[in-house]
Amino acid sequence: MTSYEPFGARLRHAMDERGPLCVGIDPHASLLGEWGLNDDVAGLERFSRTVVEALSDRVAVFKPQSAFFERFGSRGVAVLERTVQEARAAGALVLMDAKRGDIGSTMAAYAEAFLHKDSPLFSDALTVSPYLGYGSLAPAVALARESGAGLFVLALTSNPEGGEVQHAVRADGRDVGATMLAHLAAENTGEEPLGSFGAVVGATLGDLSSYDLDINGPLLAPGVGAQGATPADLPGVFGRAIRNVVPNVSRGVLRHGPDAGALRASAERFAEEVRAALPTG
Repeated sequence: MTSYEPFGARLRHAMDERGPLCVGIDPHASLLGEWGLNDDVAGLERFSRTVVEALSDRVAVFKPQSAFFERFGSRGVAVLERTVQEARAAGALVLMDAKRGDIGSTMAAYAEAFLHKDSPLFSDALTVSPYLGYGSLAPAVALARESGAGLFVLALTSNPEGGEVQHAVRADGRDVGATMLAHLAAENTGEEPLGSFGAVVGATLGDLSSYDLDINGPLLAPGVGAQGATPADLPGVFGRAIRNVVPNVSRGVLRHGPDAGALRASAERFAEEVRAALPTG
């Protein structure tokens, strides 16, 4: 039994207090250039620190994309470590977007890298890929429970290629995406006020009423902003599960940097649009 407050409870509080917005930290080369920064470790650090300092007191969740740090090797990973620690120290939750997925001891090692309390990369939650079978995630599920962390499992992603796997129909007549949602609902059974095991479900997918998205857990919704979805689209996509949606915005906010005031204004505008889209009462 964990001695830490579960991620789902902490996320619910953060979303109720700050609004449900998740802002990506995606320092890819073109965005660094738009900010007038070099595509090097110094630019990476300046970018990440600016985003954290500008937004850490007002967004519920940051989602650093690990790949954009890893591409610089050990020095980039060191920047990622500092980014995670500074964001969490400032009161924001950190969802590490690393999409790890493997089997056995390898999956356990990935989990320890991001979900063990003593790891320098410890994050409040981690994105994971279940496409070696949902059971392959067992080491990450166990360590997340122990550490009070969460997982976001790729279920119905917005990239067109995802459909060939996620919409494949099993022998029982249910497709793979729906199967992942059912596994997560089982993980979250009885959890209050919100389970810690969420799904990644694209905000650009349109009507998903044929899927049961009510998994008693959070639904990370990439695709808002530059990818074409708007906060007003969310109720039509997520239906009765809308209150548990965590819309992710990256370029839509980040393109306004490096001016801290412009970053804050953009994040606040998106957050207000999300609040306006949520049902009242």
